[in-house]
Amino acid sequence: MSEEKPWPDSIRAGDCEQHEPLVRRVLAPNPSPYTFTGTQTWIVGAGSDVAVIDPGPTGSGMSIGDPADINGIGHVDAILRATRGQRVTAILCTHTHRDHSPAAAPLKAATGAPIIGCAPLAIRDDGPRADSAFDPDYAPDRVLTDGERISGGGWTIEAVATPGHTSNHLCFALLESGALFTGDHVMAWSTSVVSPPDGDMAAYMASLSKLYERGDRIYYPAHGPAVTKPRQLVRGMLGHRKQRERQIVRELEKGTRVIPAMVAHMYKGLDPRLTGAAGRSVLAHLFDLRARGVVRERDDEWELA
Repeated sequence: MSEEKPWPDSIRAGDCEQHEPLVRRVLAPNPSPYTFTGTQTWIVGAGSDVAVIDPGPTGSGMSIGDPADINGIGHVDAILRATRGQRVTAILCTHTHRDHSPAAAPLKAATGAPIIGCAPLAIRDDGPRADSAFDPDYAPDRVLTDGERISGGGWTIEAVATPGHTSNHLCFALLESGALFTGDHVMAWSTSVVSPPDGDMAAYMASLSKLYERGDRIYYPAHGPAVTKPRQLVRGMLGHRKQRERQIVRELEKGTRVIPAMVAHMYKGLDPRLTGAAGRSVLAHLFDLRARGVVRERDDEWELA
């Protein structure tokens, strides 16, 4: 939820762009305040067989209850065009938000490729949602755990468990090139929304620290530009989250007791459409602080313990 970074005007939904010998990208037609220019589907492989990472959304984005960030009109066809003459042997999903995994099913129907990657997730939450809803129909043929690998002609992908944004979030490392596909866990254009009850700030911070200790050369996120200085960005993200935590403690010291007031004080100039997302991340910080004995909740108000 940071200020948007510049992004080339030439990038269009449905285009296939080569980023390095083993990596191509197809942009889905679902730009929104939560998805930036849209979900980026990554194609790995240069030979006869390829893997597809985060196949994207399938909604129309044209009716109530079907918002722009899950518009997937024509996206599966764009992936099929980009892989024409090659065989899709794996469809991998980093997590099951509806702008990431729903296209896995029609892509599997079109190619016969198995759906591999994160575990399915069914969450019951009567509170406000700050991010795309979860995909209830996601049905993987194989779930990868941390460190498990799949391979094809000239490529090897290793799962890197990174819970936090969601409990089932995975990143995928391309061992031949040092690239890491980071889904929604790390993005250069914005901070990741951490929305309880499934989003967990302590897990998110631990996953950031895990990535900081790795030696990945470049990050390819699901939204926004590639990250060419990964450790520098992750270090900044860890610092940013710790700063937010300190802001919350200062708000409580001043007598601010409710999340909407904290958001108003802490997020100056925030796009009003992102107010709910900011509140969910503040709640995630408060849950983490409560687990550590720093704060407590009484009748929907918060105070220092």
